[in-house]
Amino acid sequence: MPPAKKTARSTRSYDPARTRAAVLAQFGNVRDAVLTLGPDELALPTRLGEWTVRELAAHVAMVLRSVVRGVTGPEPASRDFGLMDWPAATRGYASAVDEDTRELAGAAEGPRGLAELYGQTEKDFAAALASGRDEQLITTRFGGMRLGDFLVTRTVELCVHTDDLNAATGLGIPYDRQALATCTRLLADALAVQAPGGSVELRVPPYAVVQCVEGPRHTRGTPPNVVETDPLTWLRLATGRTAWAEAVEQAQLTAGGERADLSSHLPVLG
Repeated sequence: MPPAKKTARSTRSYDPARTRAAVLAQFGNVRDAVLTLGPDELALPTRLGEWTVRELAAHVAMVLRSVVRGVTGPEPASRDFGLMDWPAATRGYASAVDEDTRELAGAAEGPRGLAELYGQTEKDFAAALASGRDEQLITTRFGGMRLGDFLVTRTVELCVHTDDLNAATGLGIPYDRQALATCTRLLADALAVQAPGGSVELRVPPYAVVQCVEGPRHTRGTPPNVVETDPLTWLRLATGRTAWAEAVEQAQLTAGGERADLSSHLPVLG
């Protein structure tokens, strides 16, 4: 794969130890809930096209298995993608992700299928974390990435699909605070990279504040264009699960100022 066209970089940094702990914690939250589901619940539809809950659950395991493959596989020759290149890069891989997910879900059929898949995934992931260095380059679908950066992206995958599972099943799977914070910040930074500027301030308390969108930049006091919402609503907007107009209509966000409509800049994740 040729090197990606590089985007502007966020200056935000993520603590590697806290990121690793957050990924493990959120996967554990999903595991505990998924393994309570029976055959009828696993056959329920989801909002992700033709995927059932079983396929979505298998995909969550694949989120961690991609790290295992990267750490145990050959190291790529170059770093093709940085952390802030990842959100836009995801848009071209839906077909491959769907194919791999269906294959993994098929292999996990049977009464103990998901339990065995999740158990083996946790074991392999723990081993990968023990041997992998954050600066190590690993091969991903998108090209060579730092392991530390790729682990940050796993918080987005895990939180987004936790929300998908909750929507499909009503399980009420909890969110690890650090995982949700990291997810929120990365998606907010992605908006700032894809719609650079300083005319709008996006606030997602208590985790993120970014400025974005071309136009006049404020220098002091309250900016003239402000959007504020909660982390889960932002997650859904940033990934296309919720439309801007729907969020406004249901009072899930506040938007003030003539430039505060972000609908043309969403979603930021494919």
